[in-house]
Amino acid sequence: MTGTFGGALEARGIPAGEGYLESDTLGEIEKEGNVLVIKRIHVTYKLKIDPALLQEKQDAVDRVMRVHANSCPVYRSLSGGIDISSDLELV
Repeated sequence: MTGTFGGALEARGIPAGEGYLESDTLGEIEKEGNVLVIKRIHVTYKLKIDPALLQEKQDAVDRVMRVHANSCPVYRSLSGGIDISSDLELV
């Protein structure tokens, strides 16, 4: 998902490579019978962005955050059986 998010940012003139974009992912696992099953995944994106650029591109950042998951092969493959969420921290 991070690659899809970063690519969408870059396409809109927002740097996401070279340390500008990082992500942390947390999976929640529950036991069903004797089997561990991934139930939820949460991705926290951390975007380093100049305040002036953010002011100019805030609407684009918000839109990318809302729509990027539906273009991500990983999200589309897993979301039917696993609840996947994300949020964005601006640094």
